[in-house]
Amino acid sequence: MKENNIQYQFPGAFEEHRFEKLHNVVFNDPLSGSTAVAEEMATLIRQKQSQGKPCVLGLATGSSPISAYKHLIKLHREEGLSFKNVITFNLDEYFGLEPSDVNSYHFFMNENLFDHVDIPKENINIPSGTTPQKTVREYCNSYEKKIAQMGGIDFQLLGIGRTGHVGFNEPGSNINAQTRLVSLDYLTRFDASPAFYGIENVPTKAITMGIKTILSAKRIVLLAWGTNKSEIIQKAVEGAITSKIPTTYLQKHENTTLVLDQQAASKLTRIKAPWITGNCDWSDPINQCKAVYWLCEKTNKSILKLTEEDYNQNGMYELLNLEGNYYDLNIKMFNRIQNTITGWPGGKPKADDSKRPERAMPEKKRCIVFSPHPDDDVISMGGTLDRLVAQGHEVHVAYQTSGNIAVSNDEALKYFEVIKDMTENYIENESLMEELMQKKKNALDSLALRKLKGAIRKRESLAATRYLGIPDEQVHFLNLPFYESGKIQKNPPSQDDIAITNTLISNIKPHQLYAAGDLSDPHGTHRICLNIIFDSLQQLKSNSFMQDCWVWLYRGAWQEFEVHEIEMAVPMSPDQVVRKRKAIFFHQSQKDSVMFQGSDDRDFWVRAEDRNRESAKRYRNLGLSDYQAMELFQRYYFLE
Repeated sequence: MKENNIQYQFPGAFEEHRFEKLHNVVFNDPLSGSTAVAEEMATLIRQKQSQGKPCVLGLATGSSPISAYKHLIKLHREEGLSFKNVITFNLDEYFGLEPSDVNSYHFFMNENLFDHVDIPKENINIPSGTTPQKTVREYCNSYEKKIAQMGGIDFQLLGIGRTGHVGFNEPGSNINAQTRLVSLDYLTRFDASPAFYGIENVPTKAITMGIKTILSAKRIVLLAWGTNKSEIIQKAVEGAITSKIPTTYLQKHENTTLVLDQQAASKLTRIKAPWITGNCDWSDPINQCKAVYWLCEKTNKSILKLTEEDYNQNGMYELLNLEGNYYDLNIKMFNRIQNTITGWPGGKPKADDSKRPERAMPEKKRCIVFSPHPDDDVISMGGTLDRLVAQGHEVHVAYQTSGNIAVSNDEALKYFEVIKDMTENYIENESLMEELMQKKKNALDSLALRKLKGAIRKRESLAATRYLGIPDEQVHFLNLPFYESGKIQKNPPSQDDIAITNTLISNIKPHQLYAAGDLSDPHGTHRICLNIIFDSLQQLKSNSFMQDCWVWLYRGAWQEFEVHEIEMAVPMSPDQVVRKRKAIFFHQSQKDSVMFQGSDDRDFWVRAEDRNRESAKRYRNLGLSDYQAMELFQRYYFLE
């Protein structure tokens, strides 16, 4: 691989894969991938310094490169990496935003990189969103000329949007396009809407480098993390070059690498269906499960109806050679999925548990349900929560963050006016009322307003847990510090967050621990909360009480486990579906005006019911019993 004449390479860099038209490297997690990319950039910077030459970097914004920038800052502080010879050109900027706007890419780059290294200010180039409309074309041409005058871009860092855009080159962009003013795709604006507190506040236009500009870079590295990028990554890597997915243009570049985590790469054929590529390790039970359930979906058959011909015609004859008989394999896979089903998520007392997902003993378990936000518990596993309480287990719910940022100003004003009506000594709160009445949509909340919004979510949560029969003293509001930035972008998690988690786990000494296993966004609240729990488990696992603790992961409102990942499936009756719905309804501030809806415009309770119904349907299609709904879980083996 050519990398600006340096010898650094990613692990597995020369490995070729069928179907794939873009070189990619898969890391275990975003942090390790980001570190590798930052190290390559640092190597290039130092090489150019030794030659007395400038190093020209093309930089991206968004959540994907944040960890890479953090590592560059670390190298600057701890190893003396200097940026005095670095010249940067950013990909894009929202049109109409002042550099001081918290949503501008000027603000983003200063906050996440430039203010923390020794790069000369005159070496920083970011498209100006305040360029007058009548001079935009001239300005864009000058941006192109300046890149050329610097000798072109040595290293271009990219992210990828769900439309397949790079920079703001939306579907339909021409391969010969250069820096220009563009209109933003609705999906792009929708994805940006949380930061702007609503899509109506997201700019409709942006200035962006063009595809031709990007392809002129000597080296290109694209970062993609999380399951929400997996579908577009598969199309970009394995699909034909098309203007409908601008990232596919990178197939024409001779020195491009896509750096992915396992979730972003999960839909690549060699990972999702390695038997198709002819490179499948059939001794791996996971591959066996994936293959059989995939075959059921492809043939539209239940497990026990699969035939020898089905296996042979779909590249699985080696699996049959290993197992010996297709019918025995069918029975094996049927029993495996059947044994995940249980109406006793805390274990069935005085029962043979050899083929059940949970232990029978102890009969009464202490359980902690960790919920990243104050409604993820009931949205994601409300039926299971109800079942655990009804079956006599000691259930604790731990809300990891206050969730204050997800309460709209209008909702806060409604509650505050109730306080006003009920409080005689109102004068001291006049400043808060003034803030709510006059606050601009993108302005940060004051500490007092954040406390009010946090209190709203706290009381909604207690109403829901009381409905399910959980005593107030078993509901814990951790208010982890990392979340309390007042902004969409949170503070880095620290040992303080882990210490709070350690204390709770140590005090309760749980037999079961439930956590949100969402991996869609490496810098999203769910993933940060999960990593805090993982770090806590590593610090606590040497304690004797942890030897009897099992950890179950659930998925939030955004995604669901693949069939081969499921290790416990809890059926829900029609009545339990209704109880779960009612528990969700107690979170009134999140019901009718959800601030962080995502790309799915259904209410959370509708989304949850549809997902649980679809999970039951997946089991039915595999030949299992027909249930109203199901909640699904995967076990995390932290002691191994």
